[in-house]
Amino acid sequence: MASNDKTTGAPRYADGAAHFELGEHTLKVPMSLHSENRQRLLKRLAKHKMTPRSVVLLQGGEDATRYSGDAEVIFHQEPYFHWAFGVLEPGFFGAIDVSSGRSVLFCPRLPAEYATWMGSITQPEDYRQRYQVDEVRYVDEMPEVLRGMTGTSGTLLTLRGVNTDSGKTTQEAAFDGISQFQVDNTFLHDEIAECRVTKTKAELEVLKFAATVSAAAHRTVMRQIRPGMKEYQLESIFQHHSYYHGGCRHQAYTNICGSGCNAAVLHYGHAGAPNDRTVNDGDMCLFDMGSEYYCYTSDITCSFPANGKFTEDQKAIYNAVLSASRAVMAAVRPGVSWVEMHRLSYRTMLTKLKEAGIVQGDLDEMMKVNLGAVFQPHGLGHLLGLDVHDVGGYLENNPPRPQIAGFRSLRTARVLEENMVLTIEPGCYFIDHLLDGALANPEQARFLVPEAIARFRGFGGVRIEDDIVVTADGMEDLAQGTIPRTVEEIEELMAEGQKEDIFIPQLHAQRKLGQ
Repeated sequence: MASNDKTTGAPRYADGAAHFELGEHTLKVPMSLHSENRQRLLKRLAKHKMTPRSVVLLQGGEDATRYSGDAEVIFHQEPYFHWAFGVLEPGFFGAIDVSSGRSVLFCPRLPAEYATWMGSITQPEDYRQRYQVDEVRYVDEMPEVLRGMTGTSGTLLTLRGVNTDSGKTTQEAAFDGISQFQVDNTFLHDEIAECRVTKTKAELEVLKFAATVSAAAHRTVMRQIRPGMKEYQLESIFQHHSYYHGGCRHQAYTNICGSGCNAAVLHYGHAGAPNDRTVNDGDMCLFDMGSEYYCYTSDITCSFPANGKFTEDQKAIYNAVLSASRAVMAAVRPGVSWVEMHRLSYRTMLTKLKEAGIVQGDLDEMMKVNLGAVFQPHGLGHLLGLDVHDVGGYLENNPPRPQIAGFRSLRTARVLEENMVLTIEPGCYFIDHLLDGALANPEQARFLVPEAIARFRGFGGVRIEDDIVVTADGMEDLAQGTIPRTVEEIEELMAEGQKEDIFIPQLHAQRKLGQ
């Protein structure tokens, strides 16, 4: 019989089969996911020559407040630590004995007053059962416990390396007394990052759940959008649906809700452009939003007209991008270069743009001058997992980053492997400064149809983004085909949604005033 944990809601079973869930409508995630990850790491470490009694030591995330105030930021666990241990609370450390696989968590020793303000204090044995590790001790006991694990000659293996997407360095474990230990931070980072590149069956189930929740939230946005709404209201609909129906408290990244010209701003939604424009009738919308479940992320983009009916120009651009997406999906399999997939997306999209009369001339010559980067300046996609731009893109022994426009924005240049999870996200945008640069470049300008380019200025853009896993002979859509993708499917869903009575505060106020 399961008993609900008062703090997290995660049931604990007498047989030790603990798991995380947030209700019957959410996914049950077994704690064995993390023990399997620890074993995978140990197998990779076995190829290194290490001193006897070496111990992996990872530090979890800490609570934080806003600047100098005491308002807390909602806690989010450090991804490497979550991958190895699944701990959802702040202030923890974790150790893994390399030779035996024995796992030890170190929890903070909380003062008695904690129970007054924050709730009952969880005891080490409760944490041990919850997270299915061999032992739990207090953080202030770390020097003694770790010395018992390493002896006088063992080594602490700590995490230090640079994330090639963010440029930030990982948080290396540190505690009072670590100077008394032999520490090696030279190789753990690349080994654990490489483990994270390919996903286990249990991890794939969590990623599928996050993707299907996001897909459902996107469908709800498409049904409820009305010209006259604010972009942030549509972002709110997405967040509400993914949290209420899927238990996804966190979003995987800052949501991008671009309408009209904002759809050409690749990372719209930031503090300087916070999804605050009014959506107009006839606008093309690009909504790039992904929810997160149990620290595992999704990243999905849908593009559609605000009024639910594509114009011929909108249809032409949308179908060019959809053709690129489907060409890549048909070609993805183990052994394929991601750089070549990016090149395929350019060629496919340019073919369709030529059919639409937007570009002209020989396709091979267009590819030689890299014309595709004018319309799609970002990379085709990225690795996905505990980070939305997941780690492992450019590890030491991986192919180097390409250096030409568009290609240099690829977040990995790797050859695909089974169980890699990536996004496929081709796009076509009409960005004034890129168009101006191409028109001023004779090598590229000869392929552009000037009157067509002029007509599309201010159009915005289209991006279609799906989350996929590479399988033995192809790929699988993590959202299981639940996102409408063709023009006809989108128009049908939006037509159904327009029959629904949606309360929109500002439009309701206008009706009351007789406007």
